[in-house]
Amino acid sequence: MQALNPELIEQIEEYIQELYTPADPVLIANLADAAAAGLPAIQVSANQGRLIYLLAKIARARRVLEIGTLAGYSTTWLARALPPDGMLITLEGDARHAEVARRNLDRAGLPVRVEIRVGRAAGLLRELIRARTDAFDLIFIDADKASYAEYLDCSIELSHSGTLILADNVIRHGAVLEDRPADANDRGAKAYNEVIARHPRLESLVVPIIRDRIDGMAISMVR
Repeated sequence: MQALNPELIEQIEEYIQELYTPADPVLIANLADAAAAGLPAIQVSANQGRLIYLLAKIARARRVLEIGTLAGYSTTWLARALPPDGMLITLEGDARHAEVARRNLDRAGLPVRVEIRVGRAAGLLRELIRARTDAFDLIFIDADKASYAEYLDCSIELSHSGTLILADNVIRHGAVLEDRPADANDRGAKAYNEVIARHPRLESLVVPIIRDRIDGMAISMVR
């Protein structure tokens, strides 16, 4: 068996990407616009985008909520998985990021309604709850990790039995293994993992994601 090393990891990532996520002009332009605007390169990978797309398809999602838009890269993947009568609400805390995302989503020509709401995610989530918004079929959390547990509480209130709740970056290159991680985002990810592991309304698993760093995506289904 070949030893695990950074070069091998990169080759495997490229192998999977070439097979299942060939070059897409819309997504390439999305990344280019994000870089030109000075946004941090923290979006999901193409393979992770394909993963959340497939999960949305498997769940037959029609209503999707995304927490953390950035430049709309993962938003595009999720929206493409929806049926023609589907809709997606995505929450973004930075108005500049939201403006880049709007341009990218407009160019993508998505066949479903996508709404970007700007503001602190916790506040926007509570607004959705107060408005008695219809439950979502899939919720994707990819924002500040320190608030993940709070986002989870709100997400469950916005769910129905069978809703999928996904959360990115929950391994943090092994930082979650520490008793008390020094970084607030690492602590937030660790707390999230522990909550979903014992939550009476969730069935969950964390799937490791190996790129230049070891991370993971949490997948939960609401009972």
